[in-house]
Amino acid sequence: MRIVEVIGSVTLSKCHPSLEGARWLVAVPYSLAALADGKSADGEDLVVYDELGAGTGCRVGISEGTEASMPFRPDKKPVDAYAACILDDVRLEPGLREGA
Repeated sequence: MRIVEVIGSVTLSKCHPSLEGARWLVAVPYSLAALADGKSADGEDLVVYDELGAGTGCRVGISEGTEASMPFRPDKKPVDAYAACILDDVRLEPGLREGA
């Protein structure tokens, strides 16, 4: 699971029938260094499937790859990143920053 910051949403002109009823968000992942230093998200933008209602500025925990499709099993959906949770607060253990 990675932590991302939502920076916007995607408007589709046409949606795959199996994905109706949810939103697509544009999000930027945080590196561990950015989280530890309280800096802005610094990864490469990605699109995330969202059923939770996350808004711009929210920090969200995402699942990617095969894990992103697990909430839909046994149905198959074309999803690469799934918003698994909205985070109120993120705290890092002191030793985590140094890699201990």
